[in-house]
Amino acid sequence: EKAVNLKKDLAEMQEWMTQAEEEYLEKDFEYKSPEELENAVEEMKRAKEDVLQKEVRVKILKDNIKMLATKVPSSGQDLATELNVVLENYQLLCNRIRGKCHTLEEVWSCWIELLQYLDLETAWLNNLEERVQMTGNLPDKLDAINDALESLESVLRHPADNRTQIRELGQTLIDGGILDDIISEKLEAFNARYEELSHLITLEQQLQTMRETDHMLQVLQESLGDLDRQLTSYLTDRIDAFQMPQEAQ
Repeated sequence: EKAVNLKKDLAEMQEWMTQAEEEYLEKDFEYKSPEELENAVEEMKRAKEDVLQKEVRVKILKDNIKMLATKVPSSGQDLATELNVVLENYQLLCNRIRGKCHTLEEVWSCWIELLQYLDLETAWLNNLEERVQMTGNLPDKLDAINDALESLESVLRHPADNRTQIRELGQTLIDGGILDDIISEKLEAFNARYEELSHLITLEQQLQTMRETDHMLQVLQESLGDLDRQLTSYLTDRIDAFQMPQEAQ
């Protein structure tokens, strides 16, 4: 009777493992939203705990079969063979569920890291946009504009490492078919804003170059005007060339 009960327990254990494999490992998952991904991570954590908790039951079965084998060798030998199959399948199930749980946790960590980098770079873009607007709204004074542009250039020296991380993390998730629509939308919006601000900065710098050139021309024109008036006065007063200051000659 004890051998019959142990055989039944082994069959139940094998049936439970088959169901666990179908439920946790053979389903096709699509993670199209952060909520779906987070729920999948939590589900796999529960699955891992559930499977590992069965380790106690497996050990009890193993001990009982060994004890039976010492008392009834014939029955114990048959059960030992079945036990080895169950133990092998159980270990395989544990390893696969641990592996999938670890993978999903890594994917979730990758998603959170991507959001953190996007937050950092968005804050930097906000700062950059504010500096561009300040530069554009300044009165047309070269010193003030130059100071603003120097401030803007200091912001532009922001390292590109974060943008590299955003691109790589996003591509990794998209390649895995995970949150691909959401991530593609976020990356597209971020890149579009970055390109727009880069274009505005280029225009602002070009405008500043034009302002500086115009200022130099005004100074030169004023200087030539002063010189023309001075020379005209010399001619009017019939002053000999050798009597003129050296710069006028």
